[in-house]
Amino acid sequence: MKYNEVLNLSLVDFGDMEPKPFILGLLSAFDNRFQACADSFFKEITWKQFFAIICVNLCTENPTINELSEIMGSSHQNVKQILIKLEKKEFIKMIPDKSDKRKQRIALTEKCMEFMQKNKAQSDETICRIFDGIDEDSLLTTIRTLLSMEKNISEIGSKAD
Repeated sequence: MKYNEVLNLSLVDFGDMEPKPFILGLLSAFDNRFQACADSFFKEITWKQFFAIICVNLCTENPTINELSEIMGSSHQNVKQILIKLEKKEFIKMIPDKSDKRKQRIALTEKCMEFMQKNKAQSDETICRIFDGIDEDSLLTTIRTLLSMEKNISEIGSKAD
């Protein structure tokens, strides 16, 4: 595939780059562009803060910082910093675990739930625009590919420990 033609880029020459390193670079560049776009979406919080909220909201019970770090694929320290900022904005609160008082669980506040409801339509619209023109089969193929890559990364990480 001629990546320069597909991307309409004249600043770089991908030459005969193999697809695997190209995909990794494309994912990294996409992540940067998406984060910049998403950061401009909300005035109150950043994309990473919103992602943390989404992850907490998807949990079947209020997660601990360690559990949320695993879900988000980020370090405990990075997640802790995100949560401190969200707590200052009163989007989350830390509550003691019922069975182990040393653990703190993350709970979304009413203010956060109202924020999510207020921004749901615009958020849904943006997601639709990002995936415009991409059929269901392509989406499912992408999901399967990313899940396989995620599994491989986990295996590489566990061997490095």
